[in-house]
Amino acid sequence: MLAPQATPVAQPAVAPSPAPVSAPAGLQQWTDAAARLQSQTPGPARTEPAAPESAPRTAPGSQVPWRIEDEKSGSKFAVKVGRGVLWGVVALAAITGIRSWFWAPAPPKPAPTKVDSGPQYPVQEAQAVAARFARSYLTWDETDPQARAGALARDVPRGTDTTTGWNSKGRQSVLVVLPSTVSVVGDKRARVRVDLLVSGPAPADSAPAPADKDKGDNKDDAKKGDSKKDDAKKDAKPAPATRWMGLEVPVVEASGRVVVTGEPGIVGVPNGGPSVPAPTAKSNDMEFSDKTRGVVEEFFSKYATGESGSVAAPGASIPALPSGMTLGTIRNWTVDEGSGTDRVGTVVVSWNVGGAEIEQTYRVKVTRVSSAQAERWQVSEVHGGFTP
Repeated sequence: MLAPQATPVAQPAVAPSPAPVSAPAGLQQWTDAAARLQSQTPGPARTEPAAPESAPRTAPGSQVPWRIEDEKSGSKFAVKVGRGVLWGVVALAAITGIRSWFWAPAPPKPAPTKVDSGPQYPVQEAQAVAARFARSYLTWDETDPQARAGALARDVPRGTDTTTGWNSKGRQSVLVVLPSTVSVVGDKRARVRVDLLVSGPAPADSAPAPADKDKGDNKDDAKKGDSKKDDAKKDAKPAPATRWMGLEVPVVEASGRVVVTGEPGIVGVPNGGPSVPAPTAKSNDMEFSDKTRGVVEEFFSKYATGESGSVAAPGASIPALPSGMTLGTIRNWTVDEGSGTDRVGTVVVSWNVGGAEIEQTYRVKVTRVSSAQAERWQVSEVHGGFTP
């Protein structure tokens, strides 16, 4: 018998496994790296049902340590801003120095203020020109009128007539010239005050009065000898007289020099000065004054003879007085209250000079000088005049 043939059993159809979705080329390398890292990390054994082979093997998303972020995200922008701020701080520290952030530098000293007062008037030149002109202006001699004109021409503009203002009579000379204040009146013009001591004929009112006419013939005969003497006095010229005169000279600065611009004017000289405050009274040390009076007397006795160095303090330099002076007396010597090795006092001295006796006041400083054997006071400075 023929054996029955086996009926073939139908096999279930196996669906083809879906082809894995390929990731982009840029993303695939990061995904593969994540899978390799996860497979190398040991973990607890777990029993899981076998997944069909057709199921794609993908790692859970929570286990992937890498993640792609958009370059335009907020976190990336914040990182870039932070880096920019950090580099800015580093650059600022390099420029200004970190020390200046904690210790404020000292404030700069203010620059001195310069006041532009404009060009200054040449006062000294104006005084020199005015003094020379004043001497020429007040000096004249009727025997040589051209000498005055030539002297005036030095200090006036070219072409100025230097013969005006004088009638070519008389004789006068200038002994002393003292330029004084310069008053600027504007437009480079000024007025200079000059004081002069002039010598010339005595004023008319000081001339001797003429002799009275004798009455009677007998008296005329008796005084024939006296009349001859009177005639000699009339013929004699009066002695020259000296007097101070003030002159104000107008000047102007032109072309780099100062010149006289017009006729000057004679003005008066003050007869006295203004009142001044009363001097302040000073206390005197009478005991010390008596103690050092001999020191001062010894010094002044040598002062006029040029031997003051023999009695002055070491290192003192006191020039000798002019010759012809001799000491009269020490009228008064008082020392101001004080202490120390230097003391200052006032001495009144009378000198014999020129056949007269004159009184002078000095401020004298005495210094204590010590040696191994003795100690004494000696004069170290002398100043003429007393300033209360």
